[in-house]
Amino acid sequence: MADPKEKIAEIVGANEVVLFMKGTALFPQCGFSSRAIAILDRLGATYETVDVLQDPEIRQGVKAYSDWPTIPQLYVKGEFVGGSDIMMEMFESGELQELLPASGASGEGDHPQDGGGAPPSAAEAAATSPSLRDREE
Repeated sequence: MADPKEKIAEIVGANEVVLFMKGTALFPQCGFSSRAIAILDRLGATYETVDVLQDPEIRQGVKAYSDWPTIPQLYVKGEFVGGSDIMMEMFESGELQELLPASGASGEGDHPQDGGGAPPSAAEAAATSPSLRDREE
């Protein structure tokens, strides 16, 4: 088995947009990961995910790789962007839309029902906000 740092570097290098998260895009296992997925989906971004709960070495290794103590972690074009709070700030300011590849991250939205690049509504934000029992790790 490859060194976790090498494995993470390979994953980051092989994917234009990758999110290291708890759970999967269809079944996030924490509120912070759920919020990160909601942001990427809102932007229509094409991305890969890595479920850190499936590999303890990746879970700890990605924190050392980025020198960032929490999960989820977003990488775009090989560069560490941040966690869900930073993603939300960047989404609200329009920076995330500019950073993501043009393939679908214009913020215009491919689905009329999703409101395009508008920030999530209060109900959507509440649905994706971490609960008190969730915490970034």
